[in-house]
Parts: sequence; structure tokens; C-alpha cells
Amino acid sequence: HHPRRPTGSQGLPDRLCNDCGGSVSCKAMQTLQLGFRPTGFGRPAHQRRSTSRSATATSRSVKTQAPRGHATDADKLALVDRAQCFIFDCDGVIWKGDNVIEGVPETLELLRSLGKRLFFVTNNSTKSRAGYLKKFTSLGLSVKAEEVYSSSYAAAAYLESINFKKKAYVIGEEGILQELDLKGIKHEGGEQDGGKKVDLKPGNYMEHDKDIGAVVVGFDRHMNYYKIQYATLCIRENPGCLFIATNRDAVTHLTDAQEWAGNGAMVGAIVGSTNQEPIVVGKPSAFMLENIASTLGLQRSQICMVGDRLDTDIMFGKNGGLTTCLVLSGVTTEADLLHPDNEIHPDHYMSQLSQLLSIKDQVTASPALAV
Repeated sequence: HHPRRPTGSQGLPDRLCNDCGGSVSCKAMQTLQLGFRPTGFGRPAHQRRSTSRSATATSRSVKTQAPRGHATDADKLALVDRAQCFIFDCDGVIWKGDNVIEGVPETLELLRSLGKRLFFVTNNSTKSRAGYLKKFTSLGLSVKAEEVYSSSYAAAAYLESINFKKKAYVIGEEGILQELDLKGIKHEGGEQDGGKKVDLKPGNYMEHDKDIGAVVVGFDRHMNYYKIQYATLCIRENPGCLFIATNRDAVTHLTDAQEWAGNGAMVGAIVGSTNQEPIVVGKPSAFMLENIASTLGLQRSQICMVGDRLDTDIMFGKNGGLTTCLVLSGVTTEADLLHPDNEIHPDHYMSQLSQLLSIKDQVTASPALAV
């Protein structure tokens, strides 16, 4: 549906759409490329703006009226009555670092008792779904493996969905590697390249595998120059090599003490060296949501997205036509949300998830609220 271009605007090999063979400008690729490019570590959420055309257009499309204030009990009752499925972000909503947020176990128990379907979606790619299941269990939370959607799983599922047959080069940790193994996708890189160094002596030339058909970039605490150069060579020199990012989050919650530089830093390094934009498979891309909605057979209006970030979680919900609820227990503050420059507004917001417990007596006494 459009001509193939052999090189990009800077004379570099252009990334091609696996479905149509066209460049990154095709609609199929733009649908997946909905991630936000972080423009400032530690800046308020309302100031984190994407410079890409597709993300900017999406930001405008979801501009809605700001909530009047914290969700009232009437708002919460209406939400619980309408939503048959709740999708939760994990970091900043369910836990911070290795500590569960107060009241979360009781809130999840309440929603399950009402017959609601629960899913847990995280942009953190350091663990596989099995790894996250262990974390839920260690925090005293009863969750099934099929209820967990991590961006590591999304990367593997995306490659499977396009019938990917080549090898992938991974910047990331064991979560991505394990999910690729489960899908039978061959891979290189990851933790085994964490200790490699580049000797920049005169005439040094780095070889790379010409059979690499995708570079997957996830959060990597052992990011180094070797990985950057290897990924760059694959994307620039292997025809049609895909550049896939698990997410572009500017910051993440590695501990509950402060915010830490997120996967946006890793992705940004490869964007800078290749002049290519990635296919983003985590939030706010539509890929995860399409997978969940098709599995459950639910209408989008019956699903509520609960998250702590405006530019990923709430954007993810708005893009998908979901009801959205922001909690202020993670990245976004009330000042960020209500700032005049902010254009991303949830349908509801609360200080933390356990605020839903204020309607426990009313919903448990009303059989009509249970499905």
C-alpha cells in the first residue's frame, strides 16, 4: 500500500513493516508505535511530551475534561457496576519496589468477590510472567499466571504474531529471554553480553550476526557500549531488521525510595545511534489490550484501566476506549494531573487503589453489583 524505501532520510537502512514491506510510516506500524519518547528525567508527567507525529496526534485525540476531584463513593459505585474487568498496572499501583501498597490485597479480594476479572499489566520487562507470579506470591497476593501481562511477554507474543523466523538480539534481562524461549524464538545477547567490552584500538571491526532479524530493547541494568554497537549494526546493516521496544518509560520504581531511570534511557540510546523509531509493544501501545480483549470477548466499555502514569497507563486506556482510573500512589501527582498544560485526563482518580474499600459495605450488600 506504499512504496518500499531502501534507506531512511539520513541514508540509513529504513525499518520495514513485516506485513506490507513498507516503511515505518505505514498505518500498521504507526498503530504499534504509540509509545512516548521521554524528554526529561524527573519532569512532571504533564511535561513529558513525545516528539513523534503519531504520539502527538494521539495525545490530542484523548484530550478530555479534567475530573472535578477525587472519586466520590457514588463515582466508585458506578465504576464497579459498569466494569466487568479491571486491568492494573503493577509498579506504583500494586507495589512499590518489593513492598505491596497498603490495602491492595483487600481491594483485589473485594473485586474478585464481585465476580470481576482482573489482569495485571506491567511495562517492566526484567521478569517473565512466571517471574512476576513468584513476586505476587511473595507479596501475599493470589494471582494466576494467565492474569499477568508483562512487556517481556508482549515482545515475544508480537514476534510470534508476525510469524518471526529469524533470531533476535536482546538488550534486556532474563524476563525477555525466558519469554522468547517459551515461544521457540532463537536469540542472542541479553545477560551474556553484560560483561563484554569494546577495545577501540586502530582498525578494530565488530562482527555481527547477519541472521538477526529483530533487536528487542528492554530494561537492562547491565547496558554497555558493546550492546549499543551490536544492536546498532543489526538495525542499520541487516535488511528489514525490526527495532522493538518493550516500553519507553522515562522512570521506573526499582526501589520504593526514589524513581530510577527507566527503559526510555536504553531505547533512547538505540534511537540516537540508528535514527530509527521502535515498535513499542508495551503501554501505551494497543498490542497488549487487543490480546486481553480478544481473550475475554469483552467490549472495551466494560474494561477499566487503573494506573499511576498519565502518559502510559491512562493513555493506554484512552487509546483503547476503556474507562480509566488514575491512582496517585506512584509517578503522577495531583499537581501533574491538574496542571493547566496537562491534556491527558482519567475518568476518575484516587489517592491509592484501596480507596475502593470505602464502598465495601454497600457493594457486598447489593447482589446487583456482582456479575
